[in-house]
Amino acid sequence: MRNIKVINNDWLFSKNAKSAPSTLPTDWEALNLPYTWNGKDGQDGGNDYYRGTCYFAKEIKADDMPEGEVKYLQFDGVNSSCEVFWNGKSITKHDGGYSTFRVEIKDIADTNLLVVAVDNSANDRVYPQQADFTFYGGIYRDVSVIGVNENHFDLDYYGSPAIMVTPEIKGADAEIEIKTFFKNDNCKVRYEIIADGEVIALKEDDDDAKFEIKNVHLWDGLADPYLYTAKATLIYDDEEVDCISTRFGCRTFKIDPEKGFFLNGREYPLRGVSRHQDRPDVGNALTPEMHKEDLELILEMGANTIRLAHYQHSQVFYDLCDEAGLVLWAEIPYISSHMPTGYDNTISQMKELVIQNYNHPAIVVWGLSNEITIAGSNPNLIKNHKDLNDLVHKMDKTRLTTIAAVSMCDINDEYVHISDVLSYNHYFGWYGGSTEMNGPWFDDFHKKYPNKPIGLSEYGCEALNWHTSNPTQGDYTEEYQSYYHEELIKQIAERPYLWATHVWNMFDFAADARAEGGENGMNHKGLVTFDRKYKKDSFYAYKAWLSSEPVLHLCSKRYIDRVEDVTKVTVYSNQPEVELFANGVSVGKQTKGKYPFFYFDVKNEGTTELKVVAGDLTDAATINKVDTPNEAYVMKEEGQVINWFEISTPDGRLSINNTIGDIMSTFGGKLVMISFLKMLKGSMDGGKSENGEEKKGNMLSGFKVTPAMLKNVYGMAKGFTIKRVFSMLGGSFTKEQILELNAKLNKVKAPKKK
Repeated sequence: MRNIKVINNDWLFSKNAKSAPSTLPTDWEALNLPYTWNGKDGQDGGNDYYRGTCYFAKEIKADDMPEGEVKYLQFDGVNSSCEVFWNGKSITKHDGGYSTFRVEIKDIADTNLLVVAVDNSANDRVYPQQADFTFYGGIYRDVSVIGVNENHFDLDYYGSPAIMVTPEIKGADAEIEIKTFFKNDNCKVRYEIIADGEVIALKEDDDDAKFEIKNVHLWDGLADPYLYTAKATLIYDDEEVDCISTRFGCRTFKIDPEKGFFLNGREYPLRGVSRHQDRPDVGNALTPEMHKEDLELILEMGANTIRLAHYQHSQVFYDLCDEAGLVLWAEIPYISSHMPTGYDNTISQMKELVIQNYNHPAIVVWGLSNEITIAGSNPNLIKNHKDLNDLVHKMDKTRLTTIAAVSMCDINDEYVHISDVLSYNHYFGWYGGSTEMNGPWFDDFHKKYPNKPIGLSEYGCEALNWHTSNPTQGDYTEEYQSYYHEELIKQIAERPYLWATHVWNMFDFAADARAEGGENGMNHKGLVTFDRKYKKDSFYAYKAWLSSEPVLHLCSKRYIDRVEDVTKVTVYSNQPEVELFANGVSVGKQTKGKYPFFYFDVKNEGTTELKVVAGDLTDAATINKVDTPNEAYVMKEEGQVINWFEISTPDGRLSINNTIGDIMSTFGGKLVMISFLKMLKGSMDGGKSENGEEKKGNMLSGFKVTPAMLKNVYGMAKGFTIKRVFSMLGGSFTKEQILELNAKLNKVKAPKKK
């Protein structure tokens, strides 16, 4: 029978080796898996983390291997390409850093040397190569040795579990088709379906099996995520030689272009988050306990869906989502920049994603790509997507395909209409535009394409421990993030046709190319901090909206020192009535309206102890009246440390605090913009260094800024302030240059507000 042994311990590692050693090294670093070499340099900014080939080595004794006539190595995740050596001989190569792969090991000696060359360097054939997250290199998931009988269920096909379960609901019953894969035609298979530890159906056959389950127990999302088990035993010459099993769920779903997502025949609006798989220092090398903590935080928030961005996640996490009843969007890392030479890799990664995850009832859509038209669409890109779409439908007739389209992508583009359903990544209110643009954009799309299900695959804004009583787009304060999500919640709630909405992101995550918000190397759009220790106020906005648990949260607890005489206090609660007290005196009671957001005006005098009460629930905070702003709350911008009080803003005149749209609406402003665009072009071009080499152009949020891109996004860019643009360019300009441009704008009359 099948035996599996995890071999994560006692490895040796080298970043300096030039080739795979033929004997066990004596001077390499000792470590245990899972491991990434970018746990620190991939999170500190500068876009200079190590990308290259590193080597892992391990000695394996034959006596320590699991029993079985045939042995396989299984790698659950190696990023992003690797070559495996067994006793000095190359036995396999694999391209794709997020999926399981296996290789048979032969010529087993008493003592054996396993070496894995792992490469996360840049190339033009393996996805991802350009994206707003760190591509951690390493063996960051489990490695196992599998021992099996000579006759066994298939271990060679794209990391397949070799068992495929397809339920079909028919009224109160279900028809279950089970397929298994093996190579010896003289074998038979005994199939069993197990419910609550009891065998409820059994059949022995030399082919696939079909069962009927009467009064089937449905997998019903968060309410009742019931799982059955399918077990298959391989029989050769009347002997049981191999055994595999998988859990599965029985459910129906559909996506209606007018009413959104349906689960088991009822409306089930999908409202949730996206997730990246990294943490401080350990990078992507997460433990099962870390995966479980992530899931518990997502459930606490009240989400019922997760978009697993932008790659195949750990089987540990898929299993947890099956058990919890979370609905999943699973996708491959075909992202940001289409590579004509990467076609084969998109096909192989999609095959691995679907084949390895077919049995997970949590998954309802397969994602073909993310923001792939940043540089525009073309016939080669269109063909790649059509082929992927056809491939998925051939492999899986039970689920739908989807795409996450970048905001500036034309809704009439052929690419947008390839997949079964569609979502857009929109950041109106953060990357330009304004928050109120989100809902109307979707209304316009829905009106023009009423039969195309449309969703919101990314939306969000960044927040660190910066604070203000006057939140504005681009200030990176916790207060603006709260305002942004309050507004988006209102717009989403009013549009039931949105088949799914996914906040970007559940957790802050590493993006080493970033230089924003006062902490380089991070994307801070998370509702929870990178270390999972602090839930930002916006987390509680969603908890109050989505969770069935009683919620009461007083916002801005970290914002204590305030200068205004009357300050705004925000409370999130799903309770029917909320009362706020200041130093024991009631400020007032408010009843819950359409949305779970409460706002109180409080006199700011001396030290005020705030307490909010809703039934048996309470929460508290403290505020202090101060004469001057506390600079600890103001973002320190790397490269050009400019605080708000340093920027001259004469009444009736323009400044870098004005939006591009306002500036361009005046003749004088257009002239100043010429100076700004010249500065911007110089940043994009990069120029040449002293030795004559071409310098890299500027990266905006990890992407190359081009004139074509600027033209495409002008509609959104009108909402950017000039100061915001400088901030996003990550220290490319001096403080003196910025203030000089501000002085020019100060000479121009501001447009009158309508």
